[in-house]
Amino acid sequence: MAITVCIVDDTNDIRHALEEIVRLSDEYELLGSFASGEMALEKIPALQPNVVLMDINLGGISGIECVRQLKPANPDVLFMMCTVYEEDEKIFEALTAGANGYILKKTSPAKLLESIRELSEGGAPMSSQIARKVVTAFQNRPSQTETNPMVGNEKNIGVLSNREKEILELLAKGLLYKEISGQLFISQETVRKHVYHIYEKLHVNNRVEAVNKFFGR
Repeated sequence: MAITVCIVDDTNDIRHALEEIVRLSDEYELLGSFASGEMALEKIPALQPNVVLMDINLGGISGIECVRQLKPANPDVLFMMCTVYEEDEKIFEALTAGANGYILKKTSPAKLLESIRELSEGGAPMSSQIARKVVTAFQNRPSQTETNPMVGNEKNIGVLSNREKEILELLAKGLLYKEISGQLFISQETVRKHVYHIYEKLHVNNRVEAVNKFFGR
């Protein structure tokens, strides 16, 4: 079954380019393409796409605010920010609003499509530059045991196997399942199974939460 996609971007050339990328692949179906956040707020709830590619700066209501309003009422819709912004503030504001992934517009078409698929399969794709910023922010913040001695994640991390820890560290670097598969010489399906068990053991739902828990010890 094709992965259904909506696009929200106010720059015509970029929006049309994204439309073509999606349309040219049989594995994806474009349900709608919108030039404003206001139009997205109106149309997306009825369309219920699997994935929404969302720009941040939309002229009117921002993409981040759009996600913040749409996500609570449409929990099954996955939002991936597709933007030029690499600032820490924008990244974390988007993730806090409910974005499930964050990639840069300079991402290649092939990697963009792979990121959409990864997102639909339970991952939280991020461009490598973004992943590094997220990891750095988590590493530099005070640990939970410092801020609250009664809270810690050692017992959660301890339940991971060595292979699961290895895969989680690669996820933290922003690698896609395909890249992890090649680096560890295992199948993509095996990677997916390990990731599923990682999320289950850490009681998290996506890559960002898993990285948070791993580096927030």
